[in-house]
Amino acid sequence: MAGDAYPHFCAAAVQAAPVFLNREASIARLEKWVAKAKGAGADLVVFGESYIPAFPLWNMLYAPIDQHTFYRRLFDNAIEVPSQHVDQLGEIARRHRVVLSVGVTEKGSVSMGAMWNTNLLFDADGELLNRHRKLVPTWAEKLTWANGDASNLRVEETETAKLGVLICGENTNTLARFALLAQGEQVHIASYPPAWPVRRPGANQNYNLAEAIRIRNDDRGEAAL
Repeated sequence: MAGDAYPHFCAAAVQAAPVFLNREASIARLEKWVAKAKGAGADLVVFGESYIPAFPLWNMLYAPIDQHTFYRRLFDNAIEVPSQHVDQLGEIARRHRVVLSVGVTEKGSVSMGAMWNTNLLFDADGELLNRHRKLVPTWAEKLTWANGDASNLRVEETETAKLGVLICGENTNTLARFALLAQGEQVHIASYPPAWPVRRPGANQNYNLAEAIRIRNDDRGEAAL
């Protein structure tokens, strides 16, 4: 058939729970899902927001004074970048020959207690291409995560496509979306936690986060999780 031929790929959005607040067991579970996705033909495998070691859902449910134990457990199981745990994730991507996007809670090696909502993007050779920290934690997430910055707000060339990543509520940030589109983004990964949305009885029902994100994304291609 005449005309240009363009590459294609298969993406897998993994809707799965981690092993709650257990970093090592969550990484082991992640590899099982990556293997299953690869067996189904996936070239790009995407995990949700703060998959490792868990999304701090308690921020939305408990009073701050009742959250200390959860905060300590989250910090103890968070991931430093670089670290052996980042190396493990890269090795999983390399072993299964997939581009891997995974949300983690990142902790600092200097400021005790500092954490960020971070997305790690690996290529199929296991190289860490990007570490994007969520620009502004959304709402009650500020009880756990510090602000990120735009230093890694960039598109990465991968075996599958030019990929960009934003996390949860920042997908409604029009300028952040434009920054990625202006760099030639072909596939946009909009990640948020499998535990979301959650509402307490009697809470306001008028805001639909998934729809708010969807209307701000164009028709290029999107792996929404």
